[in-house]
Amino acid sequence: MTDTFPIDGVQVFPGAIKACMLVLENALAHIAPDEAGTRLHGIDGLTPLLATSGCIGAVAATVLGPSAKPVRAILFNKTPEANWGLGWHQDRTICVKERREVEGFGPWTIKRGMHHVAPPFDLLAQMVTLRVHLDDVPETNAPLLIAPGSHLLGRVAVDAISEAVERHGVRACLALAGDAWLYSTPILHASDASTAPASRRVLQVDYAAFDLPGGLEWLGI
Repeated sequence: MTDTFPIDGVQVFPGAIKACMLVLENALAHIAPDEAGTRLHGIDGLTPLLATSGCIGAVAATVLGPSAKPVRAILFNKTPEANWGLGWHQDRTICVKERREVEGFGPWTIKRGMHHVAPPFDLLAQMVTLRVHLDDVPETNAPLLIAPGSHLLGRVAVDAISEAVERHGVRACLALAGDAWLYSTPILHASDASTAPASRRVLQVDYAAFDLPGGLEWLGI
């Protein structure tokens, strides 16, 4: 981790995943390429890669330490046929094994049969999100847009997001296949549609280094 991560909330790790790209591609090979976003669970081939001893988990450990564990994963795939944009927002939910009513947790939703809930913000602030790039992402292929430092703002009201982004500025997370970007989970981020659409596969993994309260349990990967 660089000294700027606590301030900016974002860092790139060039080529960090290069050595295990073939293993990663094989682990994800069964997922339909036309799926824009697939929530992943129960894929054995991912387990050693996402552990802190693996090439992906080791990146998260630079911030969270050896207790970091993957708690949610999504494979995104923008293509010429599925070329969407996503406005500025904060990620505000986590994925758990089962619903339990715990103070401060809610509302609840079910996505792809998995229980998701909005936790207290200070819990999100202890998490990091890792994006592993399986394809090149130049300016024309919809790089993730980050507002550096916005993770320190707390929960940002929807009508205050535009002003916050203007104040903090925008950084485009350009990448080559095998690069990884790590950011503080609640940071403000967005993504435009590709201007020159091509495959843009990104494995996005949330990491935490703590257990949940009140009998709640991470679903995990």
